Amino acid sequence: MKAVHLLPLALLAMACSACAEQATLSVPQGSGPNPQLPAPNPGLLPTVNIAPAVGWPAGGKPTAAAGTQVNAFAEDLDHPRWLYVLPNGDVLVAESNAPAANSGFSLKGWIAGKIMARAGAGVPSANRITLLRDSNHDGVVDLRTVFLHNLHSPFGMALVGNDFYVANADSLLRFPYSSGQTQITAAPSVVTELPAGLNHHWTKNVIASADGQHLYVTVGSNSNVGENGMAMEEGRAAIWQIERASGSKRLFATGLRNPNGLAWEPHSGALWTAVNERDELGSDLVPDYITQVEDGAFYGWPYSYYGQHVDVRVQPQNPELVAKARKPDYALGPHTASLGIAFGQGSQLPGLQEGLFVGQHGSWNRQPASGYKVIFVPFKNGQPDGLPVDVLSDFLNAEGQAQGRPVDVALDSQGALLVTDDVGNKVWRVSAKP
Repeated sequence: MKAVHLLPLALLAMACSACAEQATLSVPQGSGPNPQLPAPNPGLLPTVNIAPAVGWPAGGKPTAAAGTQVNAFAEDLDHPRWLYVLPNGDVLVAESNAPAANSGFSLKGWIAGKIMARAGAGVPSANRITLLRDSNHDGVVDLRTVFLHNLHSPFGMALVGNDFYVANADSLLRFPYSSGQTQITAAPSVVTELPAGLNHHWTKNVIASADGQHLYVTVGSNSNVGENGMAMEEGRAAIWQIERASGSKRLFATGLRNPNGLAWEPHSGALWTAVNERDELGSDLVPDYITQVEDGAFYGWPYSYYGQHVDVRVQPQNPELVAKARKPDYALGPHTASLGIAFGQGSQLPGLQEGLFVGQHGSWNRQPASGYKVIFVPFKNGQPDGLPVDVLSDFLNAEGQAQGRPVDVALDSQGALLVTDDVGNKVWRVSAKP
């Protein structure tokens, strides 16, 4: 069947599902340590409610929280996704997108591709990391260089000593690095291969332990709820612990559908992650979440969600694993696509120190839309405490179009918050008002 014959089917799915099912709960009702979880509402067709990507008008920018201001730190990037701030203050940004598909045609995959393209995610991957330097500390980049190129859908980055690590879609690489270096030309060494294959979720993030002995790498699932077979999920929907010296690895935590952000809680030293949960159960399910990552813990995917709520679509079930499923610590609302996280220690933004910044890329399958903002989750004694507050909002315009979509967040050397925007092709900088 030719693609042209499939387009009406795709459009029909978008139109019918968008009008057939609506959220009955607000995003705050689906947030917090004990979110409301109504009965699943899968429907005949999945809900599709795309915010078409249009970019920012001249002079346009998101709205910053009271007491803060926002400006473009860097512009004219190519699908900027992930950030890393080097010790000398240089900012690295991975300009990246999904690798080319390496599987046969499927109607569902083709429709998903059309959806992602309309949402601004259909561009080829630049496959590079760019260095951004603000030499005079005025909040705007004045030096930009290609730090690394010819990568394979790069995402997460980490520096330990003079070893710089990049998480490609299929491997973890190591490069030599010297402070102040603006370009790496040395060939990499492969620390370890990472699960690739279909790469339904291709993003791989990496973070180093405080002592530098271990690296932790996220690997998302190869499907929504295991529909491609569990053999395709070997080593996926998990966080791996990798011994830096030898490259040997083990599964650290499992049952995490699509973990992305990683950060160390500054008081407890616990590892936290942001996870994108499953689709096609209606606009109210399932909340994305942040959670502390416990060694050896299982978080439910694909058999159950938010602890031990069984997903009956998954057959055969696994009652023994479901009985062990750990409930996440804090929900961030259904379909918000919460990605990058950064704890507020060192933040110079007024009142935004004790807690976690979260970049929410925004929904494509909830009616009405959710996410499309940067939020701050207050913490107390190492745990979330209270509802999130908006830090950066109005990424959707009055017509429901996406002017931008936030992805990652990171604090720069001056305590301002950097935010990647892969539709606006910018890095925003949120700072305290003078």
